[in-house]
Amino acid sequence: MKDQPWILGISASHNGSACLLRGDEIVVAIQEERLTRLKRHRIYGAGPSHSVAYCLNYARIEPRDLSLIVLCVQGRASEQKHDIRLDPFLNVLTHSIPTITIPHHYGHAVSVFATSGFADSAVLIVDGAGSPIDDCTPDELKVLNGKSDDSWETISLYHASGTTVVPLEKHAVERGAWYVPYDGEMPSFGSLGGMFSATAQQIFGEVTEAGKVMGLAPYGEKQFPTSDFFDIDNGRFCFKDAVPLQFRHSDRWPNRKSEYEALASAVQSALEDAVLYLAQHVRELSGSKNLCYAGGVALNSVANERIIRESGFENVYIMPAAEDSGTAIGAAYHGLWQLTQHNSRKQILHDSPGRLYSPAEISAATDQSPNVTAVLSTDVIADAAQLLRDGKIIGWFDGGAELGPRALGQRSILCDPRQPDAKDTLNRRVKMRESFRPFAPAVLLEEAASWFEFGDTVHESPFMLRVVDVKREKRDLVPAIVHVDGTGRVQTLTRENNGRFYELVKKFHAETGVPMLLNTSFNRMGEPIIETPADAITCLLNTGLDCCVFEDRIVFKK
Repeated sequence: MKDQPWILGISASHNGSACLLRGDEIVVAIQEERLTRLKRHRIYGAGPSHSVAYCLNYARIEPRDLSLIVLCVQGRASEQKHDIRLDPFLNVLTHSIPTITIPHHYGHAVSVFATSGFADSAVLIVDGAGSPIDDCTPDELKVLNGKSDDSWETISLYHASGTTVVPLEKHAVERGAWYVPYDGEMPSFGSLGGMFSATAQQIFGEVTEAGKVMGLAPYGEKQFPTSDFFDIDNGRFCFKDAVPLQFRHSDRWPNRKSEYEALASAVQSALEDAVLYLAQHVRELSGSKNLCYAGGVALNSVANERIIRESGFENVYIMPAAEDSGTAIGAAYHGLWQLTQHNSRKQILHDSPGRLYSPAEISAATDQSPNVTAVLSTDVIADAAQLLRDGKIIGWFDGGAELGPRALGQRSILCDPRQPDAKDTLNRRVKMRESFRPFAPAVLLEEAASWFEFGDTVHESPFMLRVVDVKREKRDLVPAIVHVDGTGRVQTLTRENNGRFYELVKKFHAETGVPMLLNTSFNRMGEPIIETPADAITCLLNTGLDCCVFEDRIVFKK
């Protein structure tokens, strides 16, 4: 490793992040929001950012040790606020560090292909809006589906192999109008991400809460056909105002409950139609049997399941950091490929690129809080399993944090899925969020097919990005993880990839006969997922959590 280059990738976006490579190994990666505690904290290229400092500090290197810095910009790269030469921490001119800037969708494409393990793949990127067309590569401009003034990319289709990502087709929205707010009324939209954001704004008054719309959708019967949201004309999406014109008022959830359940159902159905069309289209254009899929829309696990089952691809890979934090990984790998012209096809098997915290750091956090008691444990797995069987809700802090938005067993809140009231208790007492929002099962891979309906697809779902039916005869056994439509957003666990989290679920299975736990993110609604031991203790003290489990101890409130 000694002679391997250090490459820093930065996602300058509304979900800013940084990723540090040593050769082809991800040493560390982190979202800005985890450090500042401000949800979706934006990073600008002119910096400085907490994420970059975190990565370099953890690796114990200085900016001058970097071989290359690559910036992936969501927005206009030419703006002074994205001029990386102005970052006072990196000081690239003084240290003579080479820099590259890449456009947003291309950053997504490299991130998902570089971490897929595939030799070649079709690549589909779908989000709200990425870069202005002026910032895209010449090859991307050649495949633009219709040209107009000041267009911004919204959908991109590529074919990737080796270290090349070749554009096949790109969709854009004129004047960047992916989302056009109206005073208190439902916004118009010009992209698929915008369509979901406009719906989230109308129902919840929060443009960023697309995930809530997906959770609400099964409660309603759709009253608008897909053609009320958009038509596809000669391969181009033509978005309509038919639905926004029905919502010329500022009533928010939980007002107009049935209306909003129907709206959520309709927009979810329209999104599924769109992404399934795009997946089948990119398969025809690329000829590959593999699909890599990323962008904010790729977090819609219900639509993902339809792609996996119906698009015709043999293999589908959706990266855990499918949203903008993942483009820091794409930026870093683009830099590596520029330096080495080699893709080692290193697949992400486990989303845990955050830094590790030592027992001394955990002790310091507990010592600084007079309101907690730390109990050392000789068998934390057994003790945690007992607490779960006793009906306790536990915070689980293990290893390096996840980069993506799903808690996958590093920064998780866990409880017994057999408890009928666990969902309501968690939503009310701990997460402090709406009652309709579901929780996910984390299940042993070897047991998953006995509890969930995967059809003739693979049984793996390592990153909680699939939604499948819970088997009918099992639903009453695990009511806390069954959504209103009988589904669960599954995460499958293996000993190799999930370590101590797998061992905990294995122990719970041995003692209860149930091979899963209810898993949700370690945070309260509106806050980022926790990062540090101190964050964990703060969340413990400010919510209805019963305790927090660290590697060698369990921390209780006094």
